[in-house]
Parts: sequence; structure tokens; C-alpha cells
Amino acid sequence: MTKEFDLAALLAERGAERYELHARHLNHQLPRMLHTIGFDKVYERAEGAHFWDADGNDYLDMLAGFAVMGLGRHHPVVRKALHDVLDASLADLTRFDCPPLPGLLAEKLLSYSPHLDRVFFGNSGTEAVETALKFARYATGRQRILYCPHAFHGLTAGSLSVNGEDGFRKGFAPLLPDTAVPLGDLDALARELKKGDVAALIVEPVQGKGVHEAPPGYLLAAQELLHRHKALLIADEVQTGLGRTGKFYAYQHSDGVEPDLVCVAKALSGGYVPVGATLGKDWIFQKVYSSMDRVQVHSASFGSNAQAMAAGLAVLSVMENEEIVANAAAVGERLKSRLAELVDRYELLADVRGRGLMIGIEFGRPRSLKLRSRWTMLQAARKGLFAQMVVVPLLQRHRILTQVSGDHLEVIKLIPPLIVDTDDADRFVDAFTEVMEDAHHGGGLMWDFGKTLVKQAVANR
Repeated sequence: MTKEFDLAALLAERGAERYELHARHLNHQLPRMLHTIGFDKVYERAEGAHFWDADGNDYLDMLAGFAVMGLGRHHPVVRKALHDVLDASLADLTRFDCPPLPGLLAEKLLSYSPHLDRVFFGNSGTEAVETALKFARYATGRQRILYCPHAFHGLTAGSLSVNGEDGFRKGFAPLLPDTAVPLGDLDALARELKKGDVAALIVEPVQGKGVHEAPPGYLLAAQELLHRHKALLIADEVQTGLGRTGKFYAYQHSDGVEPDLVCVAKALSGGYVPVGATLGKDWIFQKVYSSMDRVQVHSASFGSNAQAMAAGLAVLSVMENEEIVANAAAVGERLKSRLAELVDRYELLADVRGRGLMIGIEFGRPRSLKLRSRWTMLQAARKGLFAQMVVVPLLQRHRILTQVSGDHLEVIKLIPPLIVDTDDADRFVDAFTEVMEDAHHGGGLMWDFGKTLVKQAVANR
């Protein structure tokens, strides 16, 4: 007799095998990496901006699942919306009807960017970017896409073509026709546009890798250049959108900027159901879907599913009712200003930058001989090891989860849930201050761990 499926019993029976199962059946390098840096924790539950382990220890989440958990984990309004949509037993994904939830979510999303008219729903950020690239190329009749070095944009073949990190691109060529133009370099942009084959420039208003913001005035000037040459501006707001930078969209920090296409995902999911959305101007959609014969020329099997749409509607409702964007701006300013005060105190700390709750903490070469020799040892083995040395004690000693902002970068990126409060911000700053004190004035254990990282880096060459 077949046993009835019991999820709780399965987790109780096999949950302890989590790292072994990943090593055997999934990406075998993930558990290896987690063991190496001491991140192989076992979290039992989560709520809001916090995790708890089996011993009841509280961990502060300053990573938010790479910005997916904009409202933190298990927000009650989003949970209720998902229960409600499941209990409704809707005739979902028939593909031959027009259900109300996608239209309602599209209408609500577009209200935050009134210069845009239509939405395509997919399942992820990279799908949102793929959609924008396809739509831009078809609408303009051109092939080449411009992007910026250090951009991310995604890892599927089209979005990988505009990914500015060589480590992700290596071994996957040939990709789409593309050209990198430095963020902020209008002359480089103008030179490429004069060639007459550019469909669009895709840009993150604040780059996730390294947390670099587009210079003041750049987005507006780039938009004017692009339109003069009949090319489009694509704003990738997958990470920066939905309040992350203290505005609903990061491009809204620049007056007059109205991208032709905008990509969102991550936080729109509420942390439950994957969703991506590409917002665009009516004329672009009219060209792509130009006749009934082309009604399915771009689609997604799970796009616009009821669960994702319900989660998205609940997220936007919470953002308005709980003033999430204002909280991100206020708490982010407190966090950034307190961290900036430490730059003059610690010579290993080079810069603090960002907007709202997207903050980069950059480390740099120290002045004193003792620290400089240690820094040089790490840099010779692999750039980025010092930042990892900071991330590890933040987790191990202070139970705060953070990340290095990108491969070979001495930058820690803070992208916590947008619901964090001033107590959370102060907890992070106090912990970070202790780690910096240790690195500068004691740090035996910390620098010993650095030697371990050096050996691992050399072994991986």
C-alpha cells in the first residue's frame, strides 16, 4: 500500500542529510564552499529579517536571499494571499482565457511608472531581461545590445551576453552581439550609437557587483543619446526595484529618466513564488505582438500563474500600507551614515556607498607596515580574501549573514530585507565595528583564518 505523502515526516527523517544530498545530487561545489568558509549552518526557522538555529540562536539576515526577501520571510499578508488563492481552486493556466489576477497586478505595477503601458510576466529576473532584450531587438530591427562592465543581468544565454563578469561568460560563447561601454562614459556610448546597429543599452541604476551608482545626470543624458539614435533604454531593476534604494525604482532618483523597458523580479515574489516582469511602452508591445498570428511569439509556460500574481499583489499592498519604501530610505540612511563615520577610524576601510538599503563597504590597502604586509599576502593569493575574512566573523561571532559583493572584489554588500529597523542597523554597525577593531588591533584568529583562505585559494588554482 502506498504511503500518503507527509512533508513534515520526510523533513524530520531526512533533513539532517541536507549537505550530503547536495554534494551527491546537486552542485557539489556548494557544500564544499560552505564547509570551507564555515557557513555550513543549519537554520531551523525564519521570520522577518531573522533566522534561528536548532539551539534557538538568532541570526540577522543582511542578505535577503540576494534581495528576494524584500518583506523578510513569511510575511503574514503574503502568506494569507497564497492560502486564499490555493483555497479558491481557480482554473489557472488554461492558456485560453484572460484571468483577472495578471491584469490586476500589471495595472498596479504600471501605476508606479506611469510612462509605461504594458507588462509581460515570466518567472525570474533573467527571464525579465531576456524578454527586454528580445523586445528591444525586434522593435528596433537591430541586433546589438550595449551593457556596462561589472553588470550582472542574469545567467541564461541572452542575459549572459550582457553580463559584465568574465568569470560567468567564460566557456559559453558564442553569445548575442554585444558591446561593453563603461558606466558613466557618454563618449563611449555615443561612439557605439553612431554605428547605427544598436538596439538598446541595458543598465542597472545601481550595479549589484561592487554597488556602483550611475553618475549624476548619466541616465538622462544616455536616454537622450539613445533616443536620438532610435535606440532604447532598458533599466534592470531586478535587484534595485520595489523600494530597495529608497524610491520605488532606482532610476527615479534621476529626474526626467523614463526607460523604454524596465525589468523587475526578486522582491515581487514575496519570497514564495518565482516571478519576473518586463514593463514597456505600448508601441514596443504593439510591434512584438503585431497580429493574432504572433499572439504566442513570446510566452512562458508558468508566466502569470495565479500564485505568483497573488503574491505580487500582496507584496505591493504591504509596501503601501506599511510604508516600506520610506523605511528603506530612513533605515538605509542611518546605516550608511554610521558606517561612513568609521572610514576615518580604520585604515583598512576605504569607502561606504550606496542608496537606501543597498550599501557597499569597500576595503583598501592600509598605510601601516604591519597591516600592509598582511594585506599584500592576501592580495597575492586572491583579491577578495580580506572581505571574506570580515564576512566570516560577522556570521560566526555575531550571527549576521552578509556576502562579498562579487568575485575578486574587496567589497561587502548589504541588501537586507526592507523591513529591518534601526535596532537591526545598529546591531550590524556594532558587530562590524568589533570585527574591524579585531582586524586592526588584534585579529590573531581573524588573520589566521586569512592564511587558511590563502591556502585554499592557492589549492584551487
